[in-house]
Amino acid sequence: MGERPPAEPPIWASHVSDDLTPVEFSLAIDEDGSPALRMLVEPIADGSGVLANNRVARRVLAALAERYDIPLDKFEEVWGLFAPGEPSGRFGMWFSVIFRRDAAPDFKVYFNPSARGEERAPALVAEALARLGLDAAYGLVRDRAATRPELDRLTFFALDLHSRSEARVKIYVSHYDAGLATVERAVDGVPGVALDRVREFYSIIGGDLDRRLTGLPSLSSYSFVTGNPDVPNNYSLYLPIRDLVPDDEAAAERVMTLMDQWGLDRPLLERSIEAVCARRLEDGVGLIAYASLRMGPDRSGITVYLSSEAYATMPPRSGARTAVQLSQANL
Repeated sequence: MGERPPAEPPIWASHVSDDLTPVEFSLAIDEDGSPALRMLVEPIADGSGVLANNRVARRVLAALAERYDIPLDKFEEVWGLFAPGEPSGRFGMWFSVIFRRDAAPDFKVYFNPSARGEERAPALVAEALARLGLDAAYGLVRDRAATRPELDRLTFFALDLHSRSEARVKIYVSHYDAGLATVERAVDGVPGVALDRVREFYSIIGGDLDRRLTGLPSLSSYSFVTGNPDVPNNYSLYLPIRDLVPDDEAAAERVMTLMDQWGLDRPLLERSIEAVCARRLEDGVGLIAYASLRMGPDRSGITVYLSSEAYATMPPRSGARTAVQLSQANL
């Protein structure tokens, strides 16, 4: 995609960003202030569909594995489950790359649980976890986060692509038409999660502790590590801040209020926004797409997701038009 001018229309309606750009940046800041830069990327073929994109993704992964000595044993265990001959859904495989100071980059792969149809997603995720020795993990996800038929949907199945002991398997669940009660049920019993911090995050980013998200969904994710399938190693809550504010100036204010309250380095976010945005924040919405709270023994902190807006800037919100409608208009 790097050789394709942004002035040309998108080859593929990527779900990574609202404007169909197949790349998204995120800034993760740990509680101790340590930052990490992440990029989420969808490999794109010729626009013919998910099957062609999957083939390109396999070639990308082979090149990454050779260059960075990435182990692919866990990937190979589950790849076939998520790559049928006629895949369903809007994506097949995404990658993220994580950059930290004085460290080699880390990689993660995201699969689509609905690759064989949304109705088969629960069985697909359960089978993938079993193949990775995490049989008991799905029961926790099902009982805590995926409790409302049609409204709680399995969204991503992700693998860390390294062989260190903390390598994670992550399950993401989207919560439609949900409020704080859904989040509190999702975090119940997860070690290392402080409910008061969850409520504070929800109140500041959502703008109201009693707010119910009726547009874009909130998400929960659980991280599991091999050898401890009964207990999540980490929990994250993601709120679609772009759907909750009139413009990016308001979104930045909410995130920076949270950072100030928790003693995090505000200039880190300010510099990141300046690096990807050449417009006034009040002139659009969606540059700051999601904000997330990570809790647990493995790098607790917050993450802010930034769109590159390579193809379009969504106008500030007015009336009842939402980011979902704006995204669908581009399709």
